[in-house]
Amino acid sequence: MTRTLTLVLAVAFLAAGVAGFAVTGFDDVVGHSHQTLLGLEVNPLHNLVHILIGAVGLVAWRGRMRIRDYGVMLAVGYGLVFLYGLMATHEDSILSINQADNWFHLTMAAAGAFLAWRTWGPARLRN
Repeated sequence: MTRTLTLVLAVAFLAAGVAGFAVTGFDDVVGHSHQTLLGLEVNPLHNLVHILIGAVGLVAWRGRMRIRDYGVMLAVGYGLVFLYGLMATHEDSILSINQADNWFHLTMAAAGAFLAWRTWGPARLRN
């Protein structure tokens, strides 16, 4: 189950990053674009981050320890971005974050925590 979830997340992040560039183009990398992809606000930096997270997920999906590390990365990273999104004003956010993004980030932090939990320790040798 964890391998499948990791692969699905990786492919979805890669697809979102590529599709995001179709929406935003490559100009104003850290600007507040007000452009959305499926209701989530994106800018070129945001798209690059999605592609990077997807690529890391593709590397991780074949091994239990890698999946655990990927889960920790998602949980911590998206947990911090969720907190950042709660505190950042709409105008000063270099990641171009809106309210829908905040819910998405919280969901991804939870997904990462689930992956890390399911692959942690010797009792979880099988996925």
